[in-house]
Amino acid sequence: MRIASLVPSATETLFALGAGRDVVGVTHECDYPPEAVELPHLTRSVVPEGMSSGEIDRAVRDRTERGEAIYELDVETLRAAEPDLIVTQALCAVCAVSFEDVRAIAEELASPPELLSLDPTTIGEVLADTGRVADAVGREEAGTELVALAADRIDAVTAAVEGARRPRVAALEWLDPPFAAGHWVPQMIELAGGEDVLGLPGERSKQVTWDEVAASQPDVVVSMPCGYYAERCAQEVALHHERVAFLGAGEVVAVDAASCFSRPGPRLVDGLELLAHVLHPDRVPEPATGPDGPRAIGIDMDALAGATR
Repeated sequence: MRIASLVPSATETLFALGAGRDVVGVTHECDYPPEAVELPHLTRSVVPEGMSSGEIDRAVRDRTERGEAIYELDVETLRAAEPDLIVTQALCAVCAVSFEDVRAIAEELASPPELLSLDPTTIGEVLADTGRVADAVGREEAGTELVALAADRIDAVTAAVEGARRPRVAALEWLDPPFAAGHWVPQMIELAGGEDVLGLPGERSKQVTWDEVAASQPDVVVSMPCGYYAERCAQEVALHHERVAFLGAGEVVAVDAASCFSRPGPRLVDGLELLAHVLHPDRVPEPATGPDGPRAIGIDMDALAGATR
């Protein structure tokens, strides 16, 4: 089978299932596992690189308000890939090529491929989608094993934090303007032994004001701008340190959003374990680090304030 993946989380799932050799094309954002980076890119972003988070937000809003896409599909590369299956999504217009665009183009190919849309909003739906992908590519046994392993790890986290005090957590999916993380993130916070003070499980991310975040009285602020890794998430806190300091949280942490929180794939469980360690370091050990390991960067807000005086 020849598979085209138009979502980074789907690419990760396919490789985790052992179907990586069947993948013939991925998105320009597919950077994990390393083998995926070398595959033909089927998409490109129309938003220029090097923009600030505020500029990105304005550019995305402008295009979506005009009904224009954020990502474009490279039709010629897709046609050359001759996929039997295209894995895509319709959940978020800012995260991937429009599903309607993909369907229209797929119907024009010489041999129209099957389409599989992954649109999870909760951890349970993420695990269910793993099974759907496994079934679609003939890896049913691998899918069962992958889901069982994820469930065991989730159970281990919830058992470790049972009975612990639940810190109030504000998870920020964007900082300029601030967005409260949604979909599966509030559930991750709950499973990790925290209380999400901004988002609701299964609901979309939502724009909030800094006053609203402060009014929620968070104990912990987690910087997780969508698509950014820990270093960039920490930089966003530094750029907006006065706003973040205004929240009055006792702890501010930047995490690998791109690998462990933004993408609804196998590494969400890594993110859960990382978050549980951040919230309950006495109960949950720090996850193994390394080139592929999740990262959390604790931020010294006093030092940031002193550096700008």
